Amino acid sequence: MSAAITTGVAAMFKKVLTWGGLLIAGIAVIAGVLGWIFAGSNGLVSALIGAAIAFAFVSLTALSVWAGGKLNLGGFYGVVLGGWIVKVVVFLIIVGVLRHASFINGPTLFFTLVASILGSLGIDSWVFLKARLPIEPK
Repeated sequence: MSAAITTGVAAMFKKVLTWGGLLIAGIAVIAGVLGWIFAGSNGLVSALIGAAIAFAFVSLTALSVWAGGKLNLGGFYGVVLGGWIVKVVVFLIIVGVLRHASFINGPTLFFTLVASILGSLGIDSWVFLKARLPIEPK
């Protein structure tokens, strides 16, 4: 990969992580306040846990695509698919552990996760569509 492409890709992933982090932080604040109003301290804790889970998964997605981009096509798909499988398994474990926790408010956790995931998908799409990556000649 040429230096221009590497720099452009690094800048794109930096934007994804920066904007995604800012969005999820904003969602955490809004969901935390709403959770506190409607469900007390359990709502606040649930909103913060939901935002932390979303940020961790957004970061893992960006990391797996960035790391996979340094490999050939088969390696790329292997890293991205492997990362996705790991995230699904970890998410199921987290949900299983938190399922019966007394300090979790289910609707607050759910809506925080949904808002964070949809928002981060929008940011990923927007950053990718606005990226200016040169095409490397073959």
